[in-house]
Amino acid sequence: MYSRNIALTDTRSFFLFGPRSTGKSTWLRNALPKALFIDLLDSEIFTTLLAQPQRLEGIIPVGWRECVVIDEVQKVPALLDEVHRLIESKHLRFVLTGSSSRKLRHGGYNLLAGRAHLREMYPLTAAELGADFSLAHSLVYGQLPLVYVDPNPTAFLKSYVSTYLNEEIQQEGLTRRLATFARFLETASFSQGAVLNISSVARDAAAERKLIESYFAILEDLLIGIRLQPFVRKAKRRLVLHPKFYFFDVGLFRALRPRGPLDSEAEILGPAAETLVLQELRAHNSNAQLGYDLYYWRSTTGAEVDFVLYGERGLVAIEVKAGAHLRAEDHRGLAAFRDDYPMAKCYLLYTGTRAAHESGVEIIPLAKFLPQLGEILAGE
Repeated sequence: MYSRNIALTDTRSFFLFGPRSTGKSTWLRNALPKALFIDLLDSEIFTTLLAQPQRLEGIIPVGWRECVVIDEVQKVPALLDEVHRLIESKHLRFVLTGSSSRKLRHGGYNLLAGRAHLREMYPLTAAELGADFSLAHSLVYGQLPLVYVDPNPTAFLKSYVSTYLNEEIQQEGLTRRLATFARFLETASFSQGAVLNISSVARDAAAERKLIESYFAILEDLLIGIRLQPFVRKAKRRLVLHPKFYFFDVGLFRALRPRGPLDSEAEILGPAAETLVLQELRAHNSNAQLGYDLYYWRSTTGAEVDFVLYGERGLVAIEVKAGAHLRAEDHRGLAAFRDDYPMAKCYLLYTGTRAAHESGVEIIPLAKFLPQLGEILAGE
């Protein structure tokens, strides 16, 4: 149904991190059909290696020359010392997948001392989905692989949230207050695409600010939350300096966001459209190794640009509007940004159908822009 636009040309060992259900194992089984797979979600293998990590060598056949894939390596971080030893002594190649960097980052574990580089896996892109891509579907369910094949994507997404609560949060002991964390997730969903006010979230979640700050850090460690920093280089005006917050996929955001009779679809569609663009930007930037850093830009007077990409390839500014018709004020943020950074390539995206070029800004329908995003960012 789809193919990943991720190059696998490096013959070194590498880490592959990404949230659950982004397709890490599926991609690796297709890309490395001869590899030996060791799945730490298998309770027997997990127990064996947790008790004695040095048993890893005994699992690998004598004289093995193909790649060894260890799924969910963060579950037994001590394995990294053994992997390091086997790379050095046996010249084996490893691919180590993970859906959380928390234990590895906070535990001071051996990250193979530069002998393995880092790759990332994101939800599917419109280009990868090809003819199956549907903007309307993606704005409601996101682009995790299973939501495009599951007959009940809503049920899948609810189960996805439950999986993270039960398996990642509870079983890993990240918090003892699961009910408070669940309430926090709902509260955080109202901050999607907004400048983050942790004190306000803490008040709404009826929890201490320090605890809520730790919960946002957990979301980042689990790779399901993103804090997007402001772009402040050579600023000519006063800017907002706090980060914006996003859950990593539209479907997860929608599954967490409570919906009552007073909530309009328009209130949710705006953050959903921004999230879809952000997850595509992150995927293309990583998959093609384009080297951009991602930011947002907002002045203290309220002029805002949703996404700013900055790197050796140049400066790109993108504003997203979830409406079929544009208004004069929709151009305000990009106009202010171009005053400060006239060299920037500027794009105004919306859910309408007319493309145009006005005052140095490319106006492109979102449904047309996303399938072409890889080429646009690469400058092709």
